[in-house]
Amino acid sequence: MKQISTTAEMHAVRRSLSGTVGLAPTMGYLHAGHVALVTRARAENEHVIATIFVNPTQFGPNEDLTAYPRDFPRDFALLAEAGCDIVFTPSPDAIYPPGFQTYVTVEEVAQPLEGARRPGHFRGVATVVAKLFNLTRPTRAYFGQKDAQQVRVIQTMALDLNFDLEIVVCPTVREPDGLAMSSRNAYLTPEQRRAAPALYRALTVGQEAWNHGERDPERLRGRMAEVLAAEPLALVEYISAADARTLAELHESASGNVLLSLAVRIGRTRLIDNLVL
Repeated sequence: MKQISTTAEMHAVRRSLSGTVGLAPTMGYLHAGHVALVTRARAENEHVIATIFVNPTQFGPNEDLTAYPRDFPRDFALLAEAGCDIVFTPSPDAIYPPGFQTYVTVEEVAQPLEGARRPGHFRGVATVVAKLFNLTRPTRAYFGQKDAQQVRVIQTMALDLNFDLEIVVCPTVREPDGLAMSSRNAYLTPEQRRAAPALYRALTVGQEAWNHGERDPERLRGRMAEVLAAEPLALVEYISAADARTLAELHESASGNVLLSLAVRIGRTRLIDNLVL
């Protein structure tokens, strides 16, 4: 596996590749969810590129940029085992050189949910992903369903800006108790870790209600809220039943695909999860 850290070398190496290229963008501190992206990319492409970049422009002023977990040696070992060919690890100055002033803004799908609570977050996401697409020119780019709104923002950006690639959305990878895998799970104390599966329990209660014919979005949100209210350590930021394509919150009887999603703080750790109905 080849490690690259400069944009000039990334361009040069990409020009040398022929055939299909799969890209798995990450912020590092990898878990089985990231490995699943690389494994699928390996199965579907002739070359696989992973990126590790903790993107400063998607963190707010009171968020965990400096504390975000990092472990490059472990990450490299996991990527090599999964069949990655190239890992691109640029510095912040390589991605945002002095004088940088061009950003990508996606409108409607970036505004609700995470966008409403983390101003500027998706501007940072869209900008860095557009730059990574330009640097690696993938045939296919792989993202996890766990970050459902991020996926919709990237799909919209790729379509609107005519990127010649396929966005592949991979299922959320979960712990045996249902907790969605996330690098931020490392922040949880043992007691908080025991409380964290309440997110998935809430989502599955909403899913079960849907499967039994419930189509009232307010009742779906209410079912999920009841589950979270029973967990003393869960501090709810939002509970949503939205149109899965537009992410607009639903207020009348739902039809078509519905995205159930939620954001919950367990201690100081902010967790998100979702299911598509």
